[in-house]
Amino acid sequence: MSTANETVPAGSYAYVDTLKGVYYGPKCVETALPELLNILGAKRALIVTGKSLRNKTSIVEQIENILKKSNAFGATFSEIGEHTPEAGIENGVSKFCEVDADIIVSVGGGSPIDASKAIIFRLQQQRAQETSGEEPDFFRQIAIPTTLSAAEYTSGAGYTNKQGDKVLHNHQKLSPAGIILDAELTLSTPEQLWLSSGMRALDHAVENLYRPGVSLPMKKLCHATIADLFRFLVLSKKDSEDLVARQRLQVASWMSLWSRKVEMRGSLGLSHTLGHKLGATYGIPHGITSCLTLAPVVSLQAEIASQEDKEYLAEALLYLREPSTGTVDGDVRKLSYMITSLVQDLGLQRTLSQYGVPTADIEQIAIRAVGQEDEELLSKVKIILESIY
Repeated sequence: MSTANETVPAGSYAYVDTLKGVYYGPKCVETALPELLNILGAKRALIVTGKSLRNKTSIVEQIENILKKSNAFGATFSEIGEHTPEAGIENGVSKFCEVDADIIVSVGGGSPIDASKAIIFRLQQQRAQETSGEEPDFFRQIAIPTTLSAAEYTSGAGYTNKQGDKVLHNHQKLSPAGIILDAELTLSTPEQLWLSSGMRALDHAVENLYRPGVSLPMKKLCHATIADLFRFLVLSKKDSEDLVARQRLQVASWMSLWSRKVEMRGSLGLSHTLGHKLGATYGIPHGITSCLTLAPVVSLQAEIASQEDKEYLAEALLYLREPSTGTVDGDVRKLSYMITSLVQDLGLQRTLSQYGVPTADIEQIAIRAVGQEDEELLSKVKIILESIY
């Protein structure tokens, strides 16, 4: 077969040099957490988590006990809410200083993990103002995720400021220094949160097939990620205590945002962009925004994406063991249909109206997402928003 019309692969890739280890497997937290504390030379940890996880499960107490055995427990801070409100970050900074902590152990989903990055960022700013000369080292984070949002693999600290806007701080050293994927710690995660955060991971993997700046090896990894997420999300829905499925999903989440030395600077994919505009403003969980926007955005790619990007999307059918429709555009639309079917199978089908999004806001949401310069794209995005209303 001729390759005359194909693009010659070119690019670069590097692993995160601040990541000391990703440990995975049921019960691995018992040995992994002390080992990471030792590797990082940490003496006193502040646990950062949410109220539900602390008050309704025994997970936080289990982490506290492990830290106590290592003589490294400082305190637990559980004022982190959904979409990471700024007030929680400010109080977290105060608590970290109050207990003289030197490391954060985040437990939960994307909100406590992102909050921990934001706390560390503010501590860094605080210390930089107090000292002169060399920039002080960043404090570090060990992340113990209980959802599939994959926030632990990025260097971006996203939170919601007091005006309700999404704010992002980005620095390579904000990436967690250690990550522990223990499937047993996810068993108490509410089903909707678990499955919808898996759709968020699918959103990462699918959009990496057409967003700029993604290396060829990463695209191939994302193809495998898509196949695993489709398979194991359905299995996890059928049996919520299937530890094999849950552990495989945690690894697939990792694969969806494989660690990088430098955070990709390319623009977000459209599904993520729309999700950011919808999430904090209307109180829609990020996982649910992916359930709403990913399928129609993929369908739109059949119209607007480059031929190369469409071919990467179409190739996902091969990994899903689905026959081709016979055309690249048809295959992209088939992938969109399969995503819609997966959302339905997982019981996650939602509408914007269910979250009280006013119809009058649709045009402004579209403008905030893509601007007004490209009138044709703006019109198509409005159609997407109307289709999920």
